[in-house]
Amino acid sequence: MMFSMLAWNTDDWQIDLTDALTMNRHWTGNGSVADYIPELRWGDPNQLGIVVTSNYGSIKAGDCGMEFTLQSIVKILTLMLALEDQGEEKVFSHVGSEPTGDPFNSIIKLETTSPRKPLNPMINAGAIAVCSLLSGQGVEGKMSRITSFISTIINREVGYSHAVHTSEKETGDRNRALAYFMKDVGVLIGDVDEVLDLYFRCCSIELTCSELARIGYFLAMKGRLEDGCQLVSKATVRLVTTFMVTCGMYNASGEFAIHVGIPAKSGVSGGILAVVPDTLGIGIYGPSLDDKGNSIGGVKLLQDLSKRWDLSIF
Repeated sequence: MMFSMLAWNTDDWQIDLTDALTMNRHWTGNGSVADYIPELRWGDPNQLGIVVTSNYGSIKAGDCGMEFTLQSIVKILTLMLALEDQGEEKVFSHVGSEPTGDPFNSIIKLETTSPRKPLNPMINAGAIAVCSLLSGQGVEGKMSRITSFISTIINREVGYSHAVHTSEKETGDRNRALAYFMKDVGVLIGDVDEVLDLYFRCCSIELTCSELARIGYFLAMKGRLEDGCQLVSKATVRLVTTFMVTCGMYNASGEFAIHVGIPAKSGVSGGILAVVPDTLGIGIYGPSLDDKGNSIGGVKLLQDLSKRWDLSIF
């Protein structure tokens, strides 16, 4: 039976969460920070923090007070906006819905599959294609819509790291290759440089673990804000959380589904956003990554909590 919040009080939660983090912190020594984006190399590989948010409030443990960039976690947010803007049929004419066993920045499937479109919106090619579908006037207008959307969910204004944005632009040659290929085959709409600039800015948006957990709880509540307002449709949330299960943890998504069993999306800055439908939102920060690009301590912590609290949806 899935973990019941009604059987616990906040003190019980806090003790168990702190114990789980303490037991799994040592895993951070088995990974390394991302360095292919130069600004990310400054992350402290020893840090690990978590926030869990529910209808009863939030509990936290570890290093969860600092801001970090969303990186690939933003893909679930831009996908929600694109689905609300364009509708399911239009979005999926530009990007597929199948998992891939390849790295998140691979180009091989674009060249070898038919039709020549990204396999899913959680890989870089798919997320870039999704960015080209967003409504708004130019890069500034579209970026403003994205940050306003996030601000509405977490109830504060958000911005992005100009240093990380610049670092991504200077080192994003693989993403440029993906974008120009998609432009050539008619998948990417608009100016390539503008779409890429928007994508790099989105990835550089800064949040905290608490704010990731609030977004997770928003998804757990099927797109409903704390005041009861339905910000995005339940159908959009269903699609996005399904992608999180099948593709959200890069090419370790199948293993994660087996050992943790909840929708989640990671980013190479070390963040993980996870959702227990109808129940919890979880935000994690741990910049030491495994060889798939996921927070190594964060994944182990979620494995532990899934067993302790019986979180798996399967």
